[in-house]
Amino acid sequence: MSLAGKRIFITGGSRGIGLSIALKAAADGASIAIAAKTTDPHPTLPGTIFSAAKEIEASGGTALPIQCDIRDEDAIASAIAQTAETFGGIDILINNASAINLTKTEATPAKRFDLMFDVNVRGTFLTSQAAIPYLRESAKQGRNPHILTLSPPLSMNAKWFKPHLAYTMAKYGMSMCVLGLSEEFRKEGIGVNALWPRTAIDTAALAMIPGVDTDYCRKPEILADAAYIILNRFAAECTGNFFVDDELLASEGITDLEKYSVKPGTTEFLMDFFLD
Repeated sequence: MSLAGKRIFITGGSRGIGLSIALKAAADGASIAIAAKTTDPHPTLPGTIFSAAKEIEASGGTALPIQCDIRDEDAIASAIAQTAETFGGIDILINNASAINLTKTEATPAKRFDLMFDVNVRGTFLTSQAAIPYLRESAKQGRNPHILTLSPPLSMNAKWFKPHLAYTMAKYGMSMCVLGLSEEFRKEGIGVNALWPRTAIDTAALAMIPGVDTDYCRKPEILADAAYIILNRFAAECTGNFFVDDELLASEGITDLEKYSVKPGTTEFLMDFFLD
């Protein structure tokens, strides 16, 4: 398996899971556009598009840092076009950017509701929409194009809606994009899939949630390795799937997950949402 020569666009890839996926691809020599908002160091959050670009290039890839707020449709169109012009096309889109707010209905301000829907649902839809013409061309060239979205399997179990209705709807909106796009573009050879972790992942976003002990989490690298498997599968046949990281790794014979533990030797992990 290899992503050498692939042209990849990642939303929100300046840190965490997005950056981890970028570095995995960079090790093969891929060209990667990091489209995120952070250009100046944040007082509490690590990474900028420029620090991510340096890490990508140090890992062996080609980087294109682009300041992009995916709530802005013009910014999305410009970032996608710039990436295609710089790299000569786009083969892979990673919809990684996401906003989280784990509040009950009466405690969810309208601005937080709007943020999650603008970033998660609208951002995923519009970024995919803008990338499709380039992914279609990639398919015609036999370059195995993929859209991979970091979102959960769809479930109508009320327990996932009760504690944080707005967040659940926003994440499921991303998953509904996967469901619809995979079927819409199946015959064109564009693979569209989702990936979700079994356990909580140690990221800056998670660290902002009170009471979370990251010792009982796994590292973002588990999702990077899982994404790598998906992106190397034949897009025309691998589409419409809602993959879970440990199940996907097991399908490739990888069952020893110790290296992904934040705290070595951990056997009990915090479970992520949405997996019944």
